[in-house]
Amino acid sequence: MFPFSTTSSRSQKAMLALMIAVLALVLPAAVQAKKKTAKTDAQPADTTKQEIDTSKLVWPEPPSIPRIRYTNYFAGMKIDHSVENKKPKQGWMDRLAGAESQDDKVRHKDFPFQLLGPYGMAVDSKNRLYVADQKVGAIFIFNTETRDTEMIRNGFEAHFAMINGLAIDDDDRLFVSDGKTAKVLVFDANHKITAQINQGLVDPLGLAIDTERRLLYVVDTKQDQVLVFDADTLKPLRKIGTAGAKHSLSTAGNFALPTNVALDQDGNVYVTDTLNWRVEIFDADGNFISQFGQHCDAIGCFERPKGIAVDGDGHIWVVDTGLSLVQVYTREGQLLAFFGGPGRSLGRFNDPMGIAIDKNNRVFVSEQYPWGRVQQFRYVTDAEAAAMKAEKEKAAGTAKSSEKDNEKGTGKEQDSVNANAQLKNANSPPQ
Repeated sequence: MFPFSTTSSRSQKAMLALMIAVLALVLPAAVQAKKKTAKTDAQPADTTKQEIDTSKLVWPEPPSIPRIRYTNYFAGMKIDHSVENKKPKQGWMDRLAGAESQDDKVRHKDFPFQLLGPYGMAVDSKNRLYVADQKVGAIFIFNTETRDTEMIRNGFEAHFAMINGLAIDDDDRLFVSDGKTAKVLVFDANHKITAQINQGLVDPLGLAIDTERRLLYVVDTKQDQVLVFDADTLKPLRKIGTAGAKHSLSTAGNFALPTNVALDQDGNVYVTDTLNWRVEIFDADGNFISQFGQHCDAIGCFERPKGIAVDGDGHIWVVDTGLSLVQVYTREGQLLAFFGGPGRSLGRFNDPMGIAIDKNNRVFVSEQYPWGRVQQFRYVTDAEAAAMKAEKEKAAGTAKSSEKDNEKGTGKEQDSVNANAQLKNANSPPQ
């Protein structure tokens, strides 16, 4: 048997206590040093964060003259993280009783709403952007410069069921189509409801206003018609298209599930005829003029055309939800440009729906999946593009001329050297 030594056991305990004391002193310093090292190592990751240079988002890409520029996007109300809302603390009796605390209560006035299902858009005389959100059930009003946001909300300022299209006249009256209530609501410039249109409507969607001729165009998707009203008296005037065929007509001047409408400066009417995969064009009196479009899943065709707008040069911009593209056409149906494609990066679209072009050549495109967003672009007009092209050609010509002058200068210098050498040889004495 091994003898048990009391003295040896005591010395071992003392040594163990000493080691524990040393570790207690060393470990916190080591942990702290490790934290500092980790923090130091993490710093370069923050400094390497790259910002997207949106000034290079243009279509078509260089060296071509750009005709569309990306400028901005909107996703909802600004969130002010600097303001701390001081809320009273909940008493112990309330906590014991399970009462709802102040932190758990949603205050609608302070809650920052975000876009979920934006569709129709319009711009007022103050350059504010109005966006109808089908899922939120509200109209967002964006100051495009400061990004400050107002709202016309369901259950507060108005009652909405399914808001779709928007239009604003030259008096800043706002027209809102509601598909479920089968109405078009009319708001004044102060966003107060002043009237409504429900006569003859079943499922109103796209809207457009001819401010010169005082006409309001309402696309009724279920009836396959475009209804025309007097924009002042709100009385019905006429209809374009034949109702009752349940989206089965494809003859010129008729529709199969029309969705949106736009006008040009002459009052001509452009309608996206979704299930016929085309755009139909009518004059200001509702007479059929022409059509363009064909069905396929390639650029230059339509798969699900919805939003439509006409710019100041008369080009027709069509949003295709199925292709996730915006395509620009002439009135004869010639494809001029396109941009977008599926994706969530800037300049791409997922489930795009509506489009609006204002007097400042700003282009707004709404999209809905997987969350809502409106992207803003700048249309470069024909005149601006021509000026840019002339300036580019002038710069290229100047550079070429400068290059030729340099070549001539080099030749003259060489001729001067040769002449001096000949003169020197002529004046030198014979050997």
